[in-house]
Amino acid sequence: MLEAAVAIGIAVSTGLGVFASRINTRVNQIELRVAEKYIPREEVSLILTRFEDHMVRIESKLDNLISKD
Repeated sequence: MLEAAVAIGIAVSTGLGVFASRINTRVNQIELRVAEKYIPREEVSLILTRFEDHMVRIESKLDNLISKD
């Protein structure tokens, strides 16, 4: 009886793991579709370019501070 209960417990937990994995994959696909619809790729590219430009400016300022000492 105990062996059967253990086998059933393992089977149920494995099944739930597979089910959770499939649900997770579907949720990720939906998130990607929603992100693509709300923020076009061009906007993301522009935002990243602006962010990179700001980071370069900050790096330049830090380099200037370091080189003055």
